[in-house]
Amino acid sequence: MINKVGQIMLYVTNQDEAKAFWTEKVGFQVVSEEDNGQGFRWIEVAPKDAETSIILHNKEFVAKMSPELNLGTPSLMFFTENLEDFYNDLSNKNVTVGELVNMPFGKVFNFADDEGNYFAVMEKE
Repeated sequence: MINKVGQIMLYVTNQDEAKAFWTEKVGFQVVSEEDNGQGFRWIEVAPKDAETSIILHNKEFVAKMSPELNLGTPSLMFFTENLEDFYNDLSNKNVTVGELVNMPFGKVFNFADDEGNYFAVMEKE
């Protein structure tokens, strides 16, 4: 039986730019960074003390190694305790953000990374 989500694979064109986006703009930390010296490199990022992390993989390398994989961006919903502060912080860092929307389950907005992949964030205490 599965008891938690461990890692989410995110396939990106530029791992260094993606790492900078997630750490410098979103506030994640680098958990680990590995390189086998033969082109297979991955960077694990996550919020502080999170149980689930994101692994930044090189999309081109993975496509060559495993052409059957779906390399599309997963639809992720993140939670924050103060949505408006996070929204303003991302906006001030020139991150593309969508409108703040009131949904029946709470306030939410989406944002894009530097490769145009969109993610959602919702206020949840």
